[in-house]
Amino acid sequence: MSNFSNFYAVIMAGGGGTRLWPMSRRKTPKQMVKLGGGTTLFQMSVNRLIGLFPPERILIVTVAEQAPELKLLAPEIPDSNYLIEPFPRGTASVVGYAAAYLNQLNPDAIMAVLTADHFIQNINEFQNLLISAYQGANSGALITLGIQPTSPSTGFGYIERGKPVTKFGEIMAYEVKKFKEKPSLELAEKFVQAGDHDWNSGMFIWRVDVILKEFKAQMPQLFSILEVIQDAFSNNDIEKILPSEWAKIIPQTIDYGIMENAKNVFVLPAAQLGWNDVGSWDSLFEVMESDFNGNVVLDANYQSFDTQKTLVYSQSGERLIVTIGCENLVIVDTGNALMICDREKTQEVKNVVKYLAEKGYDDYL
Repeated sequence: MSNFSNFYAVIMAGGGGTRLWPMSRRKTPKQMVKLGGGTTLFQMSVNRLIGLFPPERILIVTVAEQAPELKLLAPEIPDSNYLIEPFPRGTASVVGYAAAYLNQLNPDAIMAVLTADHFIQNINEFQNLLISAYQGANSGALITLGIQPTSPSTGFGYIERGKPVTKFGEIMAYEVKKFKEKPSLELAEKFVQAGDHDWNSGMFIWRVDVILKEFKAQMPQLFSILEVIQDAFSNNDIEKILPSEWAKIIPQTIDYGIMENAKNVFVLPAAQLGWNDVGSWDSLFEVMESDFNGNVVLDANYQSFDTQKTLVYSQSGERLIVTIGCENLVIVDTGNALMICDREKTQEVKNVVKYLAEKGYDDYL
């Protein structure tokens, strides 16, 4: 990769991860929390770039309240590589912000837009996909990675694949027919049965100048703000300019704002990644080791009696947790909050967070 000096990784790391409450909080979202005593999801996202990107070509886009902890978790990344959002405005603004920075730094830059809170098991396959995507992006294409569905999930957006078009490196690229929003269960089942739909991974690779042209064509209001931001980077007055410009941004996702109507878009199938977005407590059963009863225990002082397929997480090893005759539960103890949830209801945790915010229970958020 020594000849790929214009290849940059951009890690989006400002999310809240409300579906993993009460472990995930505003100041310590899921990418910052150690799972089972191991490394954090954010550290995993940085570590899987080793050998492909040097630290100086890894950018982190996050919010101010999360930046100090992220810097402690990945001290090898220069402080200047942290791009701070004044407040969240959606992934379109995150991508545009990083593109504006890179365009004044290196107009020939190619950026890989990556996530801070996903689990990827096959690191070699991940890096091979990025290398192939780099070659496609170098030709002016917009590249996304599509995950082969393992179930008719209603929690992901989908990408409808068209015909195979060409190989980028060793990997066949397919035309993208359409990006589709999170479907109903009935529609998700049809997508999986059709065999030509991938989950939208939220990972993209493209030339900086190409994506900025898309912003200009499809999101002109945001593009005009990005021009001001880029000039502010060049003139070293970004801290003065950014808050007022950022306040003008209308929140939007990169998928809806750009990708759904973009041309020259290709998807690289990523069936062998071992990917999981860790988007709910139930998803942890797929990425963490379980015992012979199917129970997953994370940092808890726990004793099980006649219990199956249950997850127990504790931020303190002092409290003894005991279950008797339980099945298909999620039990999360964080000291000031205790949640007990049916595994089939874990997607509804976000509704609890919404309720707490509406009622002013800020100490628990």
